[in-house]
Amino acid sequence: MKPIISPSILSANFAYLANDIEMLNSSEADWVHIDIMDGVFVPNISFGFPVLKYVAKLSEKPLDVHLMIVQPGKFIPEVKALGAHVMNVHYEACPHLHRVIQQIREAGMQPAVTINPATPVAMLKDIINDVYMVLIMGVNPGFGGQKFIEHTVEKVRELRELITVAGSQALIEVDGGVNLEAGVRLVEAGADALVAGNAVFSASDPEEAIRALKNL
Repeated sequence: MKPIISPSILSANFAYLANDIEMLNSSEADWVHIDIMDGVFVPNISFGFPVLKYVAKLSEKPLDVHLMIVQPGKFIPEVKALGAHVMNVHYEACPHLHRVIQQIREAGMQPAVTINPATPVAMLKDIINDVYMVLIMGVNPGFGGQKFIEHTVEKVRELRELITVAGSQALIEVDGGVNLEAGVRLVEAGADALVAGNAVFSASDPEEAIRALKNL
């Protein structure tokens, strides 16, 4: 089965964002990945809901919303209002993760949880049957264009084993430093979905870059 490709608009040209969304609409991308940063949980600020309201209106692809923020549960209504398909929160930002996952599902979205590079896969054992997807960070969150952390491939293998043993249906997504070379190894290790930012938007032909990732 071909991987789900979710280009990250964090790497898009914000001055011409409508053009980039139109390109994604006509491409083989499956989802549009939206990174929301607060400058607290991560050392950067991306964009807020007033901007994303227009992204949601323009996008013909399901929205894959990734909240790199403290207290993400407070913003479930705002993410739902975007019409998001997936709402993704960080394990490290949710002391009451099970509650937040339940609230996301009750709001009508697919709940997902992200783990940072230093967070072991084993920490997900008690939540793995409650989530639609797990996102493994291939870089430390907060900035685009970082180098892929090689241990991420092994974490994908560990997570795939955990999912199998638990009888979970959770998907595995990887975000950060993903390009064709890393993508091949991630898919072989068991990844279902790939987030790509620079690999798409810095390419001379972004639609071809998406097509190449889709056909790994």
